[in-house]
Amino acid sequence: MSEQKSKTTLQEYYDNFTEGERLFTGLGQLEFERTKLILNRFLPNQPAKILDIGGATGVYSSWLARKGYQVHLIDQSEKLVQQARHASQNQPDAPISSFTIGDARSLDYPTKSIDVVLLFGPLYHLTEQEERYQALNEAFRVLKRGGILFAAAISRFASAIDGFLSGFINDPVFTEIVKRDLIDGHHRNPTDNLIYFTDAYFHRPADLKKEVESVGFKDVKVFPVEGIGALVTKFEEVWKNEELKDYLLCVIHLTEKEEDIIGISPHLLSVGLKTN
Repeated sequence: MSEQKSKTTLQEYYDNFTEGERLFTGLGQLEFERTKLILNRFLPNQPAKILDIGGATGVYSSWLARKGYQVHLIDQSEKLVQQARHASQNQPDAPISSFTIGDARSLDYPTKSIDVVLLFGPLYHLTEQEERYQALNEAFRVLKRGGILFAAAISRFASAIDGFLSGFINDPVFTEIVKRDLIDGHHRNPTDNLIYFTDAYFHRPADLKKEVESVGFKDVKVFPVEGIGALVTKFEEVWKNEELKDYLLCVIHLTEKEEDIIGISPHLLSVGLKTN
C-alpha cells in the first residue's frame, strides 16, 4: 500500500484541537479516571520525580503535582506547554516543577535521574518503529534503577469500533482510513477533518508489550484503559449516575486481564519496570 501523509500535521492538529477539554467530556472522562486508577497502583511514594513526556496541557502533571510529586512536563507543542503553564499557575500551592518544549527521542535529563516516566502520546505520534524505540530508550536511560514507565498507546481497532459507534462509518473516506489502520496500524487522514486525527501508529496489545520489553523493561503489563466501557451507549447518563459509574469501573477492572478483549479499548496503558 502506497505511503500517504495526513493533510493535518501534528502541530496543526494540536493548534486547532481543544486538547485541554478532551479528558473532561464524553468518553475522555473514563480515560482520565481509569488512567489515574492504574497509575495509583504503581506510583512510588511522594515526592518522587516524574517526567511527563508528551504532557500536553498538563492535566496529568497538575494532578500528580497536587498529590505531592515533583513533576516536569515536556511537549513538542509550544501552545500546549503554555496552556500547561497556565494550569499550573491556577494551583500555586502545588505547581508543576518545570516546562520544556522538547522531543521524546532526545531528553535533556541526566542518566538515572528520574523515578517515573509518563509517555502519554509519543508512542502513537511516532509512526516509525525506530522512532518509538528511540523514545523508549531515552525513557529507559533517564530512569533510575527501580524506576517505572507508563506508556500509552492507541489500539489497532480503535477507529473501526469508533466508526460504527459514532456513525463515521457512513463516510467512505473514513472507511478507507479504517482499512489502513487494520492492515498495518498506520493511521492517515487525507481530509481536513480534525475528528479523524492526524498521522499516528495504532498498536496491537501484544505488540505494545514487545516494544516496551525490547529496550529492557521488565514485568511489562498492558492494561485496557476504557476497556469494554468504550461500548457503552448513553455514556453520559451512566457516568453521571454514581452507582452505575462505580459498577462500570468495577466491570472494566474485572475484565482488564482478559487478553481476548483488551484490544477493544481505544487506549492501552503499558507499565514497565527498570531493574538494571
